[in-house]
Amino acid sequence: MQDAKEIVTVRDVRKRFGETVALDGLTVTIRPGEVHAIVGENGSGKSTLAKILSGVLNADSGEVKVLGETPLDPIQARKIGVATIFQEVLVADNLTIVDNLFAGTDTLWRRGRSPADARRQSREMLLRFTGLDLDPDMPVRNLPLSVRQWIVIARALLCNPKVLILDESSAALDLEATAKLHVEIRKLRDAGCCIVIVTHRIAELIRITDRATVLRDGKTVGELVGKEITEANLLALMSPKRSLQEIRPETRNPARIAAGETALSGSRIGVRVGAAPFDFTLRSGEILGVTGLDGQGQSHFLRVAAGILPPFSGRIAAAEGGAERPISSLAEASDHGIVYVSGDRAREGIFPNLSIFENFAIALYRSCFGQFGWIRNGPVDALYQKERQRLAIRAGRASNRITSLSGGNQQKVLIARALAAEPKVIVLDDPARGVDLQTKRDLYIQLKAFTAGGGAVIYLSSEIEEFFDFADRVMVFRNGSLFRTLSGTEIAEHALLAAMFGHTDDIEPLVSKLEEAS
Repeated sequence: MQDAKEIVTVRDVRKRFGETVALDGLTVTIRPGEVHAIVGENGSGKSTLAKILSGVLNADSGEVKVLGETPLDPIQARKIGVATIFQEVLVADNLTIVDNLFAGTDTLWRRGRSPADARRQSREMLLRFTGLDLDPDMPVRNLPLSVRQWIVIARALLCNPKVLILDESSAALDLEATAKLHVEIRKLRDAGCCIVIVTHRIAELIRITDRATVLRDGKTVGELVGKEITEANLLALMSPKRSLQEIRPETRNPARIAAGETALSGSRIGVRVGAAPFDFTLRSGEILGVTGLDGQGQSHFLRVAAGILPPFSGRIAAAEGGAERPISSLAEASDHGIVYVSGDRAREGIFPNLSIFENFAIALYRSCFGQFGWIRNGPVDALYQKERQRLAIRAGRASNRITSLSGGNQQKVLIARALAAEPKVIVLDDPARGVDLQTKRDLYIQLKAFTAGGGAVIYLSSEIEEFFDFADRVMVFRNGSLFRTLSGTEIAEHALLAAMFGHTDDIEPLVSKLEEAS
């Protein structure tokens, strides 16, 4: 029987997907009025647990109770009082904001509110969350990823849930937006709601979590409470043989970077109307970080650098044979050795109906044509096996659909695809969004090796912690333009936060204010 002090009880739960064991005797309990984090490496079973609690999946064996009932499908889970925000941003692109917000709340015969009330509530919620006065009848397809994420969050909050499950729901949000989400989470917690958070953003866990359960290989390996929830303690439980220094390998070598040749440059670049133009240079052997609050132009800049979008003004050029080669299209960027990896893998990265191997190989087939136009799979398969081992991709058969992999391993496949193309420049748009510490470590090591061999990297991240001891320089964007570039020892939390909020000096009060808000 479920303890009266527990709102969620999971005991000895097992779940398999063919040969893959996702949960192997998992046990966890969650209490009302607490924020409970589920932590572990990619493939440890976190998202599987979230789907079982949401009724999307059923356990093979064991006990699952939410408010005394076992959720067997999403409709029943919703009636019990469970609302889930999954890792992928689940919106219907061609529907309006208001239709996406209230999807599933109305039936064929009954509406919970009038159309006018629904539009008003939609406008008010998104204004509160995003600061934008958006037309509720606007289709969501052209909205930024962060706004689409807020629509998904708002849709869950509209249900007045008793149990709220957030599976990497802040991964698409910047620092300021995450602080707003934390305010909403605390309001729900204080009202007695049970909040379950699945996240790899360690700073987020430390600030907001009351308890944390750590999973490894589908099992519970430990629990931390209150001040015990630290990066070192979490890492020790998740990966007991690894240290923080292994996760964040030292990469800076100013002398080597300064001696590097120009790999990519931009002159008088403008990324939107009215924004100040700026210059930039990326050198061989360099990891150039890019950050800023959401919507400040940094994502647009990355797409310009990768040839996906033309600049509003100015020009991008690759260095080749001592000459500058203008880049004005994705094809030209590819011809000059520039590859792009999106952080929005569901929309811009994977082909969900294709296999793991096909997703890896799709950009490589052009170089593997044999006689009479036949594709030679042998060389591609050898590359796949090499990159799979190098990036420690946890996968079953290569013929399985890529959606059979965890989100972190899907992202590894995309990065492996980029590295296998032997590029000169890799442009990464928040590649570690929603992936665990070990996956980040694997990525850092591979990018370090890539730049040591003369390659160059542009790396956008919404988590400023990623740049510490990793990036050689960091470009901070504000108001659609480059605001400040930091290098070496300047790359520290206070300096980055200050620049993101428009200050040129490190300011301790700003950090304290943000921590209080979150």
